[in-house]
Amino acid sequence: MPTGVALRDVRQQLFDAAERVLLRDGANGLTSRAVTDEAGVAKGVLHRHFDDFDAFLAELVRARIARLDGRAAELRGSAGTGTVAGNLTAALLDLFDPVAVAVVSLVIFRDELRARLREDRPAPGVPVLTQAAGMITAYLGEECEMGRIAADADVDALALSLIGGAHLLYADREAGPPEPETVGKLVHAVIADVVQRRLL
Repeated sequence: MPTGVALRDVRQQLFDAAERVLLRDGANGLTSRAVTDEAGVAKGVLHRHFDDFDAFLAELVRARIARLDGRAAELRGSAGTGTVAGNLTAALLDLFDPVAVAVVSLVIFRDELRARLREDRPAPGVPVLTQAAGMITAYLGEECEMGRIAADADVDALALSLIGGAHLLYADREAGPPEPETVGKLVHAVIADVVQRRLL
């Protein structure tokens, strides 16, 4: 590896390599050797920048969670525009990209990784999915305040239903991702009552 490469560049190179390995080989195939081989660097490079492999994986997942924070602001900003179902469908299609689905599998697969992530953000559930549910809850809260869904809507339960249902649709890596229409059908089924009762 050339000398003088910035630390951030090395970290990103390793993260990108880890994502490619995850997509290709799944959580079982993600090892420090697989990552460094994929990145084209010596194995010691990873351990120079991270305490151990789980510390590396935790940073990889934290970077994914940080992306959710940005997407959450965008989704909340869409409240009051378009349709609630359309906004939620677009958000779920964006949330469950192939890397995100693979990262969730990784978090479920590795107990130590889950424990490290919960040190940052103690919350029940699976890290990444928990943050995604929070993003949906915040958006639904905005729509509730604007009167576009029923005032008594249980936005927490709706968000859990949407994230859990979408995860089930995306979880089978062999079948490939669901069609957007399938995700839209799920969204309509989950929110139909609170949208309809708003009109009564």
